[in-house]
Amino acid sequence: MAIEEENNNIIEVTDEDGSIIKCELYDIIEFEEKQYALLIEVDSENSEEEPELVLMRLIENGDSDEVFFETIEDDDEFERVQAYIESLPEEDIEDEE
Repeated sequence: MAIEEENNNIIEVTDEDGSIIKCELYDIIEFEEKQYALLIEVDSENSEEEPELVLMRLIENGDSDEVFFETIEDDDEFERVQAYIESLPEEDIEDEE
């Protein structure tokens, strides 16, 4: 998935179908020596629905200081990260910002 940083916390993510999804960067979590981003889908058309939370692996390119988000393809890795995040008290997630 490709990303483009639009402003401080709004990121455009291109999904597998080529659709652009606007997300807000909610938090970055470190787990098993990797970083993961919690993104909240921003849906300006229908604000009545609860926004979807997106979990992606964060990859930093040290040579160019670029940041990329990758879809977590490994179901086991995704489930471990999801369980870790769910086990954290909500204030711990927000305090890491």
